[in-house]
Amino acid sequence: MEPRNLDGDADRPRSAGGKATGRVIVIGPYLRLRRGDPEAQSDSHVLRDSEARLEEAVGLARAIDLVIADALIASVSQIRPATYLGKGKVEEIVGLISGHDIELVVMDCALSPIQQRNLEKAWSTKVLDRTGLILEIFGRRAKTREGSLQVELAHLNYQRSRLVRSWTHLERQRGGFGFMGGPGETQIEADRRLIGERITRLENEIKKVQATRRLHRAGRQRVPYRVVALVGYTNAGKSTLFNRLTRADVQAADMLFATLDPTLRALSLPHGGKAMLSDTVGFISNLPTQLVAAFRATLEEVLEADVILHVRDISHEDADAQERDVDAVLRQLGIDPDAGQRILEVWNKIDRFDPDERENLRNIAARRPPERPCFLVSAVTGEGIDTLLAAIEDRLAATRMTLDLSIDASDGAGISWLHRNSEVLNKELHDGRFDMTVRVDETKRDIVVNRFDAIPHAI
Repeated sequence: MEPRNLDGDADRPRSAGGKATGRVIVIGPYLRLRRGDPEAQSDSHVLRDSEARLEEAVGLARAIDLVIADALIASVSQIRPATYLGKGKVEEIVGLISGHDIELVVMDCALSPIQQRNLEKAWSTKVLDRTGLILEIFGRRAKTREGSLQVELAHLNYQRSRLVRSWTHLERQRGGFGFMGGPGETQIEADRRLIGERITRLENEIKKVQATRRLHRAGRQRVPYRVVALVGYTNAGKSTLFNRLTRADVQAADMLFATLDPTLRALSLPHGGKAMLSDTVGFISNLPTQLVAAFRATLEEVLEADVILHVRDISHEDADAQERDVDAVLRQLGIDPDAGQRILEVWNKIDRFDPDERENLRNIAARRPPERPCFLVSAVTGEGIDTLLAAIEDRLAATRMTLDLSIDASDGAGISWLHRNSEVLNKELHDGRFDMTVRVDETKRDIVVNRFDAIPHAI
């Protein structure tokens, strides 16, 4: 279990006073499981290459500017109830901590409060598990009021059973929620009361936010714009694709969870139609259940979407495992990835392959079942974007009917109603009447047919 030094002192970030920040060891305590083991078959995360899993954990730590002194894999044959790791591993890591002047140990697993407390005592340093690390990232990255409320609620629910540790988030003004600093709090009962009161206030505020979002969504539904939602593993290139499709300037970086807050922009379709494109938070393996629950209001855009684009980094060595992780989160949200024609897979970052490899990918894509089509694109270069847009337009039009009608130019109310409740594809004035071609939802088809004597459009 030899540590790998990932950062030298020359690159260590320094505070405003010139003093280097605290150093961190990232530990991957991964179970030794065979593919035939029941636990391995039920969890795609444990089937990943250990080095890739450790690299992802290091990326999560870097996302909040931690200085990584070392990263190592600590294989375990079974999880110990008291310390997760075996006694020998715990003692071995003591020497690494003292030798590298470590202030924080990141464990790439979910620790129980007892395991976390026992490891902190054994190593005389703070310990942060995977859930706490992701919550810390979300706490620092959430910019909107809605995102901040949701992350804080998730954090408080997580911290309820960990009150023996230091937490000062109710007093701090900076980002994050106090996992890694502050004077701490010793009055446990007072803490529980304050946390309970704060949770109640947050839940009430989030209900108000949800009500506002419902009003906004209802307003969009009155306008004939369909919704297309982007989902995908974190760092799959969703924000870059979002910018490419909408010509927006959403932050896009080679970083885990570069963007958190949902964004909506108008999407122009090839034949002049419009849709709303929604960029959502990236998913990750073992995404804390607290965050799935807290961000349910944000992810309602996905639930209400007419088309879902599952963006995949097809160049990643664990692309298949990442696909299973995203599918698992979609199922938690009540969306069946295998049902219907609602989901389009987008294989992003094909610019990283040579021509022969791209041709092989196209052959694989061509053999995909019709209910799970995929499209090869590069959000950076724009390759494949036109084909993807055409597929989005076709999918949006699949549940709508195109109708022809003629309406008196003096019927302002009727013309206004059509503009509000349908997509007007063509409108020409002839002899005091508007000849119009409109596309409508199934729910409004009978109204248009009966009120305006419309007939199906001839193709």
